[in-house]
Amino acid sequence: MDYNSIKLEIVDDKIAIITLNRPEKKNALSIQMRSEISDCLQKLDSSSEVGVLIITGSGSTFSAGFDLKEFTQPELFENIYISSSQYHRDIWNFSKPTIAAIENQALGGGFDLATLCDIRICTENSVFGHPEIKFGGPPLFTPLQWIIGYGLARDLCLTGRIINSSDAFRIGLVSEIVNINIIERAIQ
Repeated sequence: MDYNSIKLEIVDDKIAIITLNRPEKKNALSIQMRSEISDCLQKLDSSSEVGVLIITGSGSTFSAGFDLKEFTQPELFENIYISSSQYHRDIWNFSKPTIAAIENQALGGGFDLATLCDIRICTENSVFGHPEIKFGGPPLFTPLQWIIGYGLARDLCLTGRIINSSDAFRIGLVSEIVNINIIERAIQ
């Protein structure tokens, strides 16, 4: 399976790794990337070669969120909505365990992607937040409230406040903070 904005690797022990691959854009989730993730998930879901999926980012960032440049093009609005809805459903309904291996920023749509995964691990330098609320962008509230509780989820979604890895661990957003190669840790 060849993709332009993600990389797929299947490693020993039935582990698939999707790497968001737009490091020059801090792995911003473009329409193309969301469509490629959806396509990849649909294929992996029916594969007997895959038992677990890890999602990570290339470079030093998990994902800084949606590609805001696309939001300046009104002709893309319908496609933004359709690709976002499909991608969210595909991650949510993926039948195998998913692990978000987060380094540095998980903001906006990147934060949403992490919350849609079953397990989240991060590096010490990771930060999480929904800064898009300050510009009228709606955060994905429901899965976040299931993970950290209604009050904290409302706080993060309505204020756009950024939290660090220690706070993310303290509130139960992440299962573990690692200081080694995040993919190596996720595979162990």
